[in-house]
Parts: sequence; structure tokens; C-alpha cells
Amino acid sequence: MAMIPDELIEQVRDAADAVALIGETVELKRTGSDYRGPCPFHGGTHRNFAVIPRKGRFYCYVCHEKGDVFSYFMKRFGMDYPTAVREVARRTGIDIPERPARSGPDPHEPLFSAVSAAQDWFARQLVESKDAEPARSYLTSRDVALEAVAPLGLGYSPAGRAFLAAMESLGVEEPVLLEAGLVVRRDDGSIIPRFRSRLLFPIHDLRGRVVGFGGRLLGPGEPKYLNSPETPIFSKGRMLYNLQAAKPAIRREESALVVEGYFDVLRLSLAGVEHVVAPLGTALTGEQAALLRRYTSSVTLLYDSDLAGLRATFRAGDELLRHGARVRVATMPPGEDPDTLVRAGGADALASVVAEAIDVMERKIQLLERRGWFAGVEHRRDALDRLLPTIRAATDAITRELYLSLVAERTGVSREVLEREAAEKPKAPVAASAPAGPRSDPRAERARPPQGSGRAPFGQTAERELLRVLFAAPDWLEQVREEITSDMLNNNELRQLYEKLLDVGAAAVEQLPPDLPEETQRAWARLKEAALTVNRPNLDKMVEGAVQQLRARPRVLEYRELRRRLAAARDEASKGELVEQLNRVAGGLRRDFPVEWSKESSHRRNAGTNPARQRE
Repeated sequence: MAMIPDELIEQVRDAADAVALIGETVELKRTGSDYRGPCPFHGGTHRNFAVIPRKGRFYCYVCHEKGDVFSYFMKRFGMDYPTAVREVARRTGIDIPERPARSGPDPHEPLFSAVSAAQDWFARQLVESKDAEPARSYLTSRDVALEAVAPLGLGYSPAGRAFLAAMESLGVEEPVLLEAGLVVRRDDGSIIPRFRSRLLFPIHDLRGRVVGFGGRLLGPGEPKYLNSPETPIFSKGRMLYNLQAAKPAIRREESALVVEGYFDVLRLSLAGVEHVVAPLGTALTGEQAALLRRYTSSVTLLYDSDLAGLRATFRAGDELLRHGARVRVATMPPGEDPDTLVRAGGADALASVVAEAIDVMERKIQLLERRGWFAGVEHRRDALDRLLPTIRAATDAITRELYLSLVAERTGVSREVLEREAAEKPKAPVAASAPAGPRSDPRAERARPPQGSGRAPFGQTAERELLRVLFAAPDWLEQVREEITSDMLNNNELRQLYEKLLDVGAAAVEQLPPDLPEETQRAWARLKEAALTVNRPNLDKMVEGAVQQLRARPRVLEYRELRRRLAAARDEASKGELVEQLNRVAGGLRRDFPVEWSKESSHRRNAGTNPARQRE
């Protein structure tokens, strides 16, 4: 069958009247904002089957069948996807021209099928499983009714191997689960589910197909949020959460709201605010800005008003300006985020905040003014350094002109000077301004191995590997920052670069920051080159390995020091005390960092030295 362009599929979906199409075979009656009728899939007689017109979707509260109009025709009449699209197009009055057919089946179809099967299983667990009680309690604690979120496909991933057994019973093979990012292979070769004890938010592509998940941990541990890894069908830097559902409303409103997280989107959607999307746990990328720009030229940023939220706001604002969007910033009341605001005051409370949103440049100036940065020459220079990137980011000619005039008026710097400065890229510092040499660092001294040990400082490779991955994929930064602080890095140059990444995000990768010492500049250049060789399908494994090694480092070094002292001890009392300490530290390593413990044990066996073997 001939291929159907994605943009035409979107047009058909947007034009389809779900109530009219499904109502041809199901007797529907209006109930509030939805339409209800008997479910055609499990043969029900009660009105447990809902059609939600504003989302173009259906859901059965008994058998949990769900989907859009295309899914309905596929499941109800046994059509394949292209046939269902053509049937809906015919009934909607849209002509789909014939195009050359694809040679052979879609090579990614097994991945789509696997993720779809997983999503259906996860959704059923949330509603039916006893193990999902923590997830249901969590939703209740946030005033979210299970009945309200069930049609949205939220799910729960239990601990244990039940997911693996379910996928095996459905015939989903292990290699497909691995490629789809649904399972992880351990160092010992065993397979475990990637998501365990998490509330899951399904992530869709523009055609409405589930391609990945964002998982919120419901117990102790890290990271709090975990996304699917990069796969052939999922790239978190190129997709926006909820865009597949928000597209019609964005076009209708001629504007989009961008919030920070899954729950913000969920809360606003349940309150009837439909033109809302979110990045997938990362800073807004250029690809996401370009994607959003396809549907609107006006974007309002609705992030938290704390320091981290403001940084994310202005990074996102500059990225959107580069793609020709008009960007406004809505300021949340102190201590509020979109979720808590709407939870307390409903959509009206949000509407008043959005109505008072101001241009992103005006918001920057407002904040700088409150801090008194326009009062003196030195601060005014610093203020300009923060305003110039936004001027440079504005690719729309009129917006750029307005920004130049506004900043010139507020700072007292002539428009001509500002225009000339904005046209230039920030300069790197000259070598003369750099310190004579790298400063010594006591942490590096602590990590240095004893003379003649033959072992590299533990974690040295992990530090460089982590920075190499972040240079290759800066969108991992938000996840890494939750687990790794800058003082966990011993290498002076790598620590400075990591601090710069934490401060300004991807901008520190795209262009050499202007205030780095000479040695750190050289490290930046080496990392930029090394990042080109990163194997992107393995990014999640590389990040997880480096993070775990750095978190384990203090205990590994303590363990090694105890072993050294034990080998040098002479009296039995000291040896006994050291063995007790050694066993305690070894037990903690074995429990909390099994991979690093396995490596450490292997190295010790290969080295043939184990002075405490008998006592351990």
C-alpha cells in the first residue's frame, strides 16, 4: 500500500470527528464533556465506554481499551494502520493521493509494537494490580483521580520480573525489548526491566504512537525521573511531551504553553488547558524549538520562579527566539508551580498568570533591575553580558530591533555600540589572562595512587567519560545534576567545565565559554573532539556507569586505604579492628554498588593480594 505522509495523517486526525465516527457503531449519549455508551470491545451493556471529543480519543473503564479514531477502526474492524487512516480520511472528506509504496515493511514496526504492548500492560497494572497501590496513593495525594488519568494511558511498572513474563507471554522477544529500551542487560548478562516501581507517563510521537516512557520513582533512590533511552523510535531531545494531543489546541489558540514537567502538563490538561507541552526532563533543545515552531509562532514559558527555573526559562527563551518565535514569560507566585497553582485555584488562577506574561527580554530586564544591576558601571556591564545573548538569539528582524532599542534605553549604551557588540561572537580570554598553571587541589592529591601501585586514580576515567557524554548530549545534564555535584570531580579542568555546564547548560558546549583558564580551554577543545566518537545508542549505559563509579569512589578509596593499613598492621588487636571496618565498608559496597564491588574484587583476585582473605 502507498505511503501516507505524516503531515497528511495529522490533517486527517485533526479533522476527524471522533464522536460522529465512533457513534456510527456505538450508541453514544452526552455525559458532561464526554460521550458514553456500551463498549463494543468487551460486549458491555453499561455506559462504561467514553469518547472524549476534545482529545479525539476513546477509553473503556472496564476492559481499558483505548486509542484514537485510527485505533478504533483498526481494533473494531481489523484494519491495518494505512487502511484505517484512509477510511477515516474518506469519511472526513480528505483526499489522500497515491504515492510510491515503501519497499518492504517498516523496519521499526517491532519496536512500536513492543512499546505499545508494554504501555497497555503498564496501564492495566496501574488500574488493577495490588502492587500499584503506591502509585494510586501517590496520585490521590496529589488530588488526581485514577478515573481521570486512566484514559491518558498512565501506567505503573512493578518491581520484579512480572513485566518480563508478560512480554514473553505476548511473544515479544528479548532483542526487541532491549532495542526498544524496555529492559537493561546487566554486567552478568541477565535482563531486568528498565522501569521498576515507577509511575509511568507514556510519550507519543506526532502520529500518536507510544515510543517511550517517563517514569517517576515512588520510593527511595535515584534518579527521581527516568526516561526511556535513545532508541531508533525515541529521541528525547527531538520530541515534546503531549504535543500529539496539544496540536489542535495550539493551532486554535495560536499559542503554546511550555511547562517543565509531566505533572504540570497532566494538571493543566485535566483542568481543560489543552495547548500545553513540556520538554522530556531536559532543557529545551533546538530540535524541540523547531518542532514547536511548526505549530505556532507564539510561546509562553511557564516554569518555576526559583533560580533553576529562571535559568531554564531564559535558556528556553533564547532557543525559541533563534527559531523565530515570539516568547513571553509568565511569572508564578512565590512558592508555586503550575501544578500547585491549578490544583488550588483551577484554570482561572492560571489564566490570570498567563494574561500577565511579559516578553522574555522585558522579564530579564525586570529581574536585573530589581537586583540593582543598572545602578553602577560594573554591574551594568554584567547586566549587558546577560542581555546580549538574548539579542543575538532574536532572528526575527523586528524583535531584534525592538530589543536593541529597549536595552539601549535602559542601560544608556548607544544602540550602535550594542548592535556592533551583538553582531560579534563572545571572545575567549587571551592566554595572558590565564593563570600560570593549574592550581593544586587537595582532592586530586587524595585520589592519587601510592607510588608504584600501577593503578590509575579510581574514577579518573569516569570523570572524563561523563563530561564526554555531556558534551555529546547536553540534554542528559538535568538527570546527571541530580546525582553528581561538582565537588565529586577531582580533575580541576573537568570540574570547572562541569560547573560551567551546571550554570549555563548546553551553551557551554556549543561555544567556548569566555572566562575559562587556558588549561580548561584546552580540556574543552579535547572534549569537543572526543564527543564526536560517542556511541549514542549506549548513552544511558555510559552515563549510568560513570555516575555509579563517581558515587562509589569515596567508599572504594576508603576500602583500599583500609586494606593498605591492614597489610601494614603488626599487632593482632589492630588487625582485628581493621578487619571489622573492612568488612563493614565491603558490605556497603557490595549492597549499594554491586558493579563497582565486582570490579574491585576482580582486580584484587587478579593482583593476587588479599591480606585479609581468611578473616573476611
